[in-house]
Amino acid sequence: QVQLVESGGGLVQPGGSLRLSCTASGRTFSRHPMAWFRQAPGKEREFVAAISWSGGSTYYGDSVKGRFTISRDNAKNTVYLQMNSLKPEDTAVYYCAAGDQYCSGNYYATKSYRYWGQGTQVTVSS
Repeated sequence: QVQLVESGGGLVQPGGSLRLSCTASGRTFSRHPMAWFRQAPGKEREFVAAISWSGGSTYYGDSVKGRFTISRDNAKNTVYLQMNSLKPEDTAVYYCAAGDQYCSGNYYATKSYRYWGQGTQVTVSS
């Protein structure tokens, strides 16, 4: 069982930056692919970014490419999402997710992830 806790959300002006963190419980973090999804009111949950269990590959949704960066620190059991050049349309609840150990399936699909955090609110507004 993996428990995930997100932090770092908040209110930021357009063009600003935020860094989200997601810390996992347990000793198997380094074996799990990790991802960030987001969900705005009235919309479906949307893929944002993912990183393979090895950290060697990263994947991004089209709407965040070039602005967001996902990374992981296995020594700290933590995955990060650095968000730059934020736009009002980035406003959403951001969720951290973990896939099964050593899994390398469809990184873009919610069904590929077994464990989910509670989410952290990001609001981009002037």
